[in-house]
Amino acid sequence: VKSHTLTHTHTKTHVRTNELCTHTHTHTQTYTCTHKLSRHTKAHTHKGAHTHTHTHTTHTLFVAGLLETLGCICVCLTCILYLTQDYSTTAHSKVVVVSAGARQQEGESRLNLVQRNVNIFKFIIPQIVKYSPNAILLVVSNPVDILTYVAWKLSGFPRHRVIGSGTNLDSGRFRHLMGEKLHLHPSSCHGWIIGEHGDSSVPVWSGVNVAGVSLKGLNPDMGTDADKEDWKHVHKMVVDGAYEVIKLKGYTSWAIGMSVADLVESILKNLHKVHPVSTLVKGMHGVKEEVFLSVPCVLGNSGLTDIIHMTLKPEEEKQLSNSAETLWAVQKELTL
Repeated sequence: VKSHTLTHTHTKTHVRTNELCTHTHTHTQTYTCTHKLSRHTKAHTHKGAHTHTHTHTTHTLFVAGLLETLGCICVCLTCILYLTQDYSTTAHSKVVVVSAGARQQEGESRLNLVQRNVNIFKFIIPQIVKYSPNAILLVVSNPVDILTYVAWKLSGFPRHRVIGSGTNLDSGRFRHLMGEKLHLHPSSCHGWIIGEHGDSSVPVWSGVNVAGVSLKGLNPDMGTDADKEDWKHVHKMVVDGAYEVIKLKGYTSWAIGMSVADLVESILKNLHKVHPVSTLVKGMHGVKEEVFLSVPCVLGNSGLTDIIHMTLKPEEEKQLSNSAETLWAVQKELTL
């Protein structure tokens, strides 16, 4: 009797990379063959072992994308794109979305961007006005509140036709994070972020509610340092969200894109929806200077049709006033 054993192992690894993530597949096959021969019999034994491992490595771009899209309202609009450097192509536009500007760097505040982007606006806005004198300007470039003011001054348009994307995205993120904390769908959570789209934004804790039930009424310390539920951290996550995305992939795009699509839909379809967008707030809530800040506004086919005057607590009005002063300190130094 003679015996012979043969063991064979075959490993194949396949790596596939796309924009979002990297997939690594490892395929291993092990076979053991034993042959026994005798004068009268011939036996063949075949033993097989098969293993398959899959490793999924998430690319930072995918993580950044998930962070960026938190709280967004997905709006799908069918459109045709014309890529051109000729401003005459934009003639007779109903809405002009202005997103041009220098890219915000990691760790850079939106306010530090201002002078670079003002110089860009000095060229862009007159061209828009020349070819679309009746358009509604929707400013997205950062710092959006100051640049909306700049666009208003440079265009000569009435205030209701110059709108900043403001805290529409911030409020969406806020409701999403509320939903996570309360284990509810974001559409059932009601809350507003007003003021600057940036570090000095104001969460209106007094208005946060679910089905009309005031959370501030249940937790009087909500949003303060004494709050045991730490709602203040929710607002911090809203403020830090864009900075985290910039750190991971270098820029923001998806979330603000969907937020702007939401605003444009409200304008073009004359929906009269209420959005927190940046508008001239001089004379409101104790603001004395010509600054643009986000407050709840009604949007329709003529632009901004109405402003909702929120009832704010004294501490919320103080925060809004501080936000206005922060912007004015930068704004008054600009050369237009």
